[in-house]
Amino acid sequence: MYGYDYSTFKSIVEMCNMPSCIFSVEKKDDGTCGKIIMLATNKIFSMTGEDVEGLPYDAKLPKDPKFEDIVFKAAWHNEHYHAYIDTTRLYGYWTEDIIIPLKSDDEKIHYCQFIYNLTKEMDSGKYSIISPDIASFVIRTCINLRKEDDFYSAMASVTKDIREFTDSFAASIMTVSKDLFQFEVVSESVRNNSKNLHDVFSNIPYEVVESWETLISGTDCIIIRNEEDLSDIEKIAPRWVETLRDNDVKSLCLAPFIHQNMIIGYLYITNFDVSLLSRFKDTIEMVSFFLTSEVAHHIFIDKLKTLSSLDMRTGVQNRNAMNTKVDELATELKLSKVPYSVAFCNLATLKHVNITQGHDAGNSLLSDAGKILRDIFRNDFIYRSSGDEFAVISTNTTEKDFENKISLLKERASDPNWVYFTVGYYTDLTEGNLHTAMRFANEYGQEFREDFYFQHPDMVK
Repeated sequence: MYGYDYSTFKSIVEMCNMPSCIFSVEKKDDGTCGKIIMLATNKIFSMTGEDVEGLPYDAKLPKDPKFEDIVFKAAWHNEHYHAYIDTTRLYGYWTEDIIIPLKSDDEKIHYCQFIYNLTKEMDSGKYSIISPDIASFVIRTCINLRKEDDFYSAMASVTKDIREFTDSFAASIMTVSKDLFQFEVVSESVRNNSKNLHDVFSNIPYEVVESWETLISGTDCIIIRNEEDLSDIEKIAPRWVETLRDNDVKSLCLAPFIHQNMIIGYLYITNFDVSLLSRFKDTIEMVSFFLTSEVAHHIFIDKLKTLSSLDMRTGVQNRNAMNTKVDELATELKLSKVPYSVAFCNLATLKHVNITQGHDAGNSLLSDAGKILRDIFRNDFIYRSSGDEFAVISTNTTEKDFENKISLLKERASDPNWVYFTVGYYTDLTEGNLHTAMRFANEYGQEFREDFYFQHPDMVK
């Protein structure tokens, strides 16, 4: 019989000269992992000195489905575990984890000992202990990255390999540029080509992708295994979870690409076999490590091109980019007369905020205004045409759809003390003269602008 009491567990952990804890691991009636409790700890386990005994493991450690799986296998299947985890972004150190099974004949609760150590350097053993099939796949991925001269072709090839290796429904690689307020889906692979992920992500605003960084800050990747995990994340990121439900996502792995302690992109994988999670997550962590340098180089080159045409305060295109695009579109529309719409949006409150609250407040106002415009007109061309004026050109929406966008803009930007847009717009159905349409829209906008200042005489024009 293997009967343990608290004093026995306490003696075990106190004999260890590294941070150590005894976990009690419950097995539920369906044979899956239940509660994991920190039953006994030594003094150095909790670096902050608080008493965590008797609490669930995630009161001290980041909640991680892979970790739960490893602990369960140690306690219930007598599997030892030793690995190095990249926690440099969280703590500035790698974490060496050791998990040792403890024998038990209890039908509901088994036990294991968890020991960790923080180290500046990763031992080469991190790579020597991975299984041959994972090692082979990672090597093949690195080779494929060098086969293609074009970045997008290389990413497409690797993404297809990842989806097939993980037997997932869909996989994609995306980049994130925080200072440019944008993300890009650079590659995708979907089972039987049944869905276009570019179309899916085109309807997701940048702010949703930006929220992932908060979610991932306490772990090395986001894992969704079931509805319970989905509901937990929904409390923090409801807009994102809404898009997942809309696209029938049941399971998900989101692994970040971290370069110079900054997230620059993600590997996004959906609807895979959750029973293979431990092996699956090891593979993704390894592949992400090698993909990061490729993504970082691509972002650097792309950023040099983009900065020349971007307005940094708002995240929309600048006037130089507008002039170039207007000339191009004007020529195209003369040759092919298709319906299009234009709008001029005047940020009527900017001068008043700059004078009364200072230019820092004015910059914050411009940032908020830019986010609203990018969210509403995310499939259109948006430009900051002057200090407080923005132009929108839409070539892919109907007249009614564009009017709905304008109505939404007026609804969301109607605070006379902060973001308030006066808007003039015009839809051309037959003429194809872009410059004339822009002149009409601007003239209509001036009328609404004067009306705003008439209603708010204290505002600075």
